[in-house]
Amino acid sequence: MDITSGVGVLDKATSVLAALESGPMTLAGLVTVTGLARPTAHRLAVALEYHRLVGRDLNGRFVLGPRLGELAQSAGEDKLLSTAGPILVRLRDITGESSQLFRRQGEIRVCVAGSERPSGLRDTVPIGAQLSMKAGSAAHILLAWEEPDKIHRGLMHAQFTSETLSTVRHRGWAQSVAEREAGVASVSAPVRAPGGKIIAAVSVSGPIERLTRSPGRLHAPAVVAAAEKLSTVLRRTEDT
Repeated sequence: MDITSGVGVLDKATSVLAALESGPMTLAGLVTVTGLARPTAHRLAVALEYHRLVGRDLNGRFVLGPRLGELAQSAGEDKLLSTAGPILVRLRDITGESSQLFRRQGEIRVCVAGSERPSGLRDTVPIGAQLSMKAGSAAHILLAWEEPDKIHRGLMHAQFTSETLSTVRHRGWAQSVAEREAGVASVSAPVRAPGGKIIAAVSVSGPIERLTRSPGRLHAPAVVAAAEKLSTVLRRTEDT
């Protein structure tokens, strides 16, 4: 990569971060993309991991780390998180179930915001929790609109199929029943950046005994409305 500022170590570290924008990578992948020597790529990736600018996915590959999101929020640029709170609280109150906001980081999805049902049986997903992209309605949403090659890779060993994702794209929301965890059902819908790219998934989740085996019938309208509201707020913010 031709990224030069005159400060060699910074340029090389930046090349590692830039390479990870396209998704998770092994050390060999980083060496190929950045052109760095293997020891140099490893040393920089591990140092960036120490500072949480780089992380690891469930397969041990390097991914962009949580510190980048925290820095963006501190700079006032993470409009998604700054506006999601009240919308998730409203969604919880409408549905009576815990609500979450998920972002994808490589081969995992991270709960970046949420509002828990205050009492009774509930599905608790702590903020910062890392869940698999291989199961759950939020995973459906975060994969369904990806490029075909990424969908193909994402479906390997997944608990859902390409037909599932086709249905998600057609109706605009996803549901899962006992897919991520026994006894738990969920409904999710996409949050779109002003340019239309899917950047997050809004979800509600709870016990199957309340959500039933067709949770979308109960909660899809509310979840879709919440996701669209968040997308609209982001679009208005971008225009101002």
